[in-house]
Amino acid sequence: MTDGASLNLRLERTFRTRYLLCSSLVIHLEKLTALRIIEVNTIEFSQKKLMASEKAILDCQNNLSHLSQLQDNACFIEPTGKNQWRISSKEKPTIEVHVNMDETTGFITRLNWRQVFE
Repeated sequence: MTDGASLNLRLERTFRTRYLLCSSLVIHLEKLTALRIIEVNTIEFSQKKLMASEKAILDCQNNLSHLSQLQDNACFIEPTGKNQWRISSKEKPTIEVHVNMDETTGFITRLNWRQVFE
C-alpha cells in the first residue's frame, strides 16, 4: 500500500467513526428531549389535578354549613368529633383536611391538610 492510500483509509475510518458518534449523539438528544417533554406535560397535568382537588375541598369547606343545598358534592365529608369534620376529595390526587366549625359564628378553621398516597 502506498502512503496516500493508507492515509485515505485512515481518514475514511476517522470520518465513519465521527459520523457514527454524531449520529448516536443526535439520537440520544432526541430521546432526552422527548422524555423532557413527557416530564413537563406530566408535571403540568399533575398540578392541574391537584389544584382541582384543592378547589373541590375549598368549595366543600366553604359550604359545610349548608351541604344539603349543594347540587354536586365533590367531597366525602365525615364528622370526627364535636364541630370537627374530615373532608376528602373524591378525585385523585386525594386531599384530606380536618376543619373545625364554630357553632355560633359558622367560621371554619382548617386544622390540618394532607395528600393521601395509595
